Amino acid sequence: MIPATFDYVRPASVDDAARALADAGEDAKVLAGGQSLMPLLRMRLAYPDALIDLDRLDGLREIRDDGGSVVIGAMATHHQVIGDPLVREHLPLIARATATVADPAVRHRGTFCGSLAHADPAGDLPAVALALDAVLLARSVRGEREIPAAEFFVDWMTSALEPDELLVGVRVPKLGAGWGVHYEKFHRTAQAWAIVGVACAVRRSGDTVEDARVALTNMGPAPVRASGVEEAVRGRGASREAFQAAAGHAAEGTEPPTDLHGSAEYRAHLASVLTARALSAAAGI
Repeated sequence: MIPATFDYVRPASVDDAARALADAGEDAKVLAGGQSLMPLLRMRLAYPDALIDLDRLDGLREIRDDGGSVVIGAMATHHQVIGDPLVREHLPLIARATATVADPAVRHRGTFCGSLAHADPAGDLPAVALALDAVLLARSVRGEREIPAAEFFVDWMTSALEPDELLVGVRVPKLGAGWGVHYEKFHRTAQAWAIVGVACAVRRSGDTVEDARVALTNMGPAPVRASGVEEAVRGRGASREAFQAAAGHAAEGTEPPTDLHGSAEYRAHLASVLTARALSAAAGI
């Protein structure tokens, strides 16, 4: 299909982009990598009055050290994130999960922050941002705003961004020493969306789990922290048996969808199985 007509704006600075977005009103879309947006435009599932293209904003491609955190700019591609030394050293869960996104062609064009702004509950990266307590950085003509990941993902493909706000980056706290990480997902083919995914980070002290973070992909209209699992493993021994028992709490408080790829019950089962695998892998067992 052919997209509906729209005005095209290619700003030269973040301030220009914020002004263009404010002038366009609520019926505007922001174009970063375009790997999710372009199919929606072609199928007329999205028909904005204006398209704000960020391609000229090279400053947003930066990934930088911010002390206790790493800041990933809104135009940093998946490929860039996967290979970045800061990400690989301090945020290995992001590097691991991003490497599973779609295929090389998509990873070379799509952006990490674009995946977060798209807020698809079947996307891999929102759950990762949630597990790592990331903070999303928004800009508008009214100023800057920081939005914790726990508040950013509101509903199916709906984020906490206001219509005039531009996502300019994400700040992710460094995990530090002692953490092991893993991203586990089940999908039909290499390029398909996850039927269920699990983002997991575990910090051990000897044979004891000091802390754990677990977030689920495609188990509701937004990514969700598996708090029951986290509570079940903290302060407990690290073993496959313990992780399998804790993983039984994975589906608590979730709203898994039923669709052509599986029923809600099937997804609940997958969440338990994949969580046990992810915990074991992250803990090095």
